[in-house]
Amino acid sequence: MGESQLEEVESDELSYVPYLAFKELREAGLAAEQCAALFAAYARINVFYSIARAWSGHIGTCFSSVDIMTWLFLERMQGLDQGQDKCDFFFSSKGHDAPALYTVLAGLGLLDFDQLHNLRRVEGLAGHPHVETPFIQANTGSLGMGISKAKGMALAQRMKGQVRRIFVLTGDGELQEGQIWESLGSAVQLGLGEITVIVDHNKIQSDTWVEEVGSLGDLEGKFTSFGWLTARCDGHDFSAIELALNRLDEIGGVPKVLIADTVKGKGVSFMEGPTALDDNDLYLFHSGAPNEEAYARGLAELIDSANVLTREAGLSELILEKGRRPPRKPVLAVERLVDAYSSALVEQAARNSSIVVLDADLVKDCGLLEFRRRFPERFIECGIAEQDMVSQAGALARQDLIPLVHSFACFLSARPNEQIYNNASEGTKVIYVGSLAGLLPGGPGHSHQAVRDISALTAVPNLLLIEPCSEVEVKATLDFCVNRTKASSYIRLVSLGWPLPFRLPADHALCLGIGTEVRAGGDVVIFGAGPWLLANAYDAAEKLDRDEGVSAKVIDLPWLNRVDTDWLRETLVGVKLVVTLDNHYVEAGQGQMLASRIARFGVALPVISIGVRDLPVCGTNDEVLAHHQLDVDGLSASIKAALVETAT
Repeated sequence: MGESQLEEVESDELSYVPYLAFKELREAGLAAEQCAALFAAYARINVFYSIARAWSGHIGTCFSSVDIMTWLFLERMQGLDQGQDKCDFFFSSKGHDAPALYTVLAGLGLLDFDQLHNLRRVEGLAGHPHVETPFIQANTGSLGMGISKAKGMALAQRMKGQVRRIFVLTGDGELQEGQIWESLGSAVQLGLGEITVIVDHNKIQSDTWVEEVGSLGDLEGKFTSFGWLTARCDGHDFSAIELALNRLDEIGGVPKVLIADTVKGKGVSFMEGPTALDDNDLYLFHSGAPNEEAYARGLAELIDSANVLTREAGLSELILEKGRRPPRKPVLAVERLVDAYSSALVEQAARNSSIVVLDADLVKDCGLLEFRRRFPERFIECGIAEQDMVSQAGALARQDLIPLVHSFACFLSARPNEQIYNNASEGTKVIYVGSLAGLLPGGPGHSHQAVRDISALTAVPNLLLIEPCSEVEVKATLDFCVNRTKASSYIRLVSLGWPLPFRLPADHALCLGIGTEVRAGGDVVIFGAGPWLLANAYDAAEKLDRDEGVSAKVIDLPWLNRVDTDWLRETLVGVKLVVTLDNHYVEAGQGQMLASRIARFGVALPVISIGVRDLPVCGTNDEVLAHHQLDVDGLSASIKAALVETAT
């Protein structure tokens, strides 16, 4: 990004509960429930602080689950003083609530307290759980993995001649994932009584109501029918939690589930459940960070609640320490691809009544609100069930409709991969749209950074993979996929708004396998796709021209698994070096496709492939790009080094 984009704006002051306050609380000799209530109140303040400081996170689910985590770690988890290799297991299958777990661990001295200042930063705490963090037992990915992982842990401990209890926290929306139900039967058959699953039943999945997306029905009855011992309680009432867990403990040799009724956003009145809805009846605080006003209002409520509890406990009033939120980037004119897709989709649907839209619980993030409003009879909300969604789409296509399937790219390309292949085998046309594609944003961490979706889908027959770079190209891409091809397609959308140093014409149209020159040059040709990668490539080319006298041509090639041979051959005439860029792992990305095609030409033309080469790091966008050497400086340095090598 250019220097103008790095200008700082004034940061704001934040507050947090210091470690000493947690320590003094635990040493005050209070009754268990009173201590837990204060501990959770402190933890909520620190969750709020961490998410505000990181400018992103999931407040709602953290606040609904922090009471459960507090009670487990203060009263139920055994062996914590012996270290993570000896104590009971706890992990969250949903993972969005990682900041709540971090604050509980830090308050107990099990995690470096200063790390709370480094949520979603490189070398800090990952946006979603990662096993590199102390006492984190499992990474999260697609939802639904938790109970299966708990079974593996239990079996491993038995093989070692040990028994350690395992507590798994799941979301209620997560129960729509098929793997949850696959995991239940054998846990009973194996007698895995070490496992206790706790459902954070806050009734809201992502942005909308679980009941409206996929009703769970008689949840207790469902678990019981698999042979699990079940109980239910108020997940914010510590005595109720303890009573329910005691009832479950009365019977051994059988896995257990506690359905904890909770409130999403619990603790801040305007963030709680039914009251925190926008004009579309969507929950406002699933993801993101509070603005300055919301932070001030929410903090005041949290402090008041904590001080009431301290007075009741006979403790001195809570004294907070101060921190500062890092500066926010100034607002710039950026390309917003998801917004452009939303508009283009409505335009196409108005002209074509065969278009049907399917969504996997990401209606807002995938830009589908206006379509849902305009064409509710053609909108199918499938919930957190990607395999089910994709198979439905295949059947719709067999009935001469044009289904467009939506989720985050990391989930859409992976979990229903077999179903996508099955659809392809039927020879029908399905359009898959994967948002949040690629390395950025870096805050959510590797589970949400889709840098293997090209490789996961490129071998599917008759499936075109396309990544537009601008709002104009998004419109052209959707037009091509709907109207100008019989093939199925996968549209890869970067969700992050990004400024472009070039413009495509308003009447820009796609031609299969052919790219667009966005910067002229004669020494080097750089191929790439998507907004931030092409913007950085353009700026790197400018830097090379200015500093080294190197003339670099930049090509926008939105086709990720197709290239026109004649066009490619013509594009390479006269250049000394070919550079391919991937917002993806280098392996099986667009770059390797281009390199293999160039190799067939039989010309002695060096090709270097630049992209992601190891597990993506979690951090700010600038940190992540610099770490993976995909920022302007990293790209220009790599290209310069390649030119030096080829010259020798």
